[in-house]
Amino acid sequence: MSEHYYSRTQNVESDPKYWNYTLRNTSFRFKTDNGVFSKKEVDFGSKLLIETFDMPEVPGDILDVGCGYGPIGLSIAKQWPGRTINMIDVNLRALQLAKENSELNGIGNVVIYESDRLSAVKEKEFAVILTNPPIRAGKEVIFDIYEQSYHSLLPQGELWVVIQKKQGAPSTISKLSELFAEVDTVEKKKGYFIIKAKKIG
Repeated sequence: MSEHYYSRTQNVESDPKYWNYTLRNTSFRFKTDNGVFSKKEVDFGSKLLIETFDMPEVPGDILDVGCGYGPIGLSIAKQWPGRTINMIDVNLRALQLAKENSELNGIGNVVIYESDRLSAVKEKEFAVILTNPPIRAGKEVIFDIYEQSYHSLLPQGELWVVIQKKQGAPSTISKLSELFAEVDTVEKKKGYFIIKAKKIG
């Protein structure tokens, strides 16, 4: 079986590229490579999630699940320097890029490490979890991320998800509604849904 961006190791030849991108009115310099998700630009879904996200008042750390080379976690960390952003992925090449990109952009309030879903996440009390889930990994993996996220959130904590309608937004809303007391679609654009699920109690 060939490797995917959600595989741990990437055998495809490395060919790093650098480019600039603006997120939340801030210019970033990103290094990307073969074998990572959306290597040529920040994908539309991630950008929509980044631009739509609104930090809740509940204090605490943030978790970026499936961080890739880092656009979501790093842009949130840059905007809210008083918060610590945990960034996790199963893809070792993506994690190395995320670490390099944090240094490239002078962002120090991040902790970047390997985790298959949330299995290696020791902290279980996050104010916010954000994810652009790995659709190609399948519904079972994605729903497991949702369930683990619920248990890893503080009371009043929020899970923010971006997902396309055609790739399972309705089933995601249904699943999240089984877990969370409040589930809202806060933005819809070009077939992408930004869904916010809030944990009560």
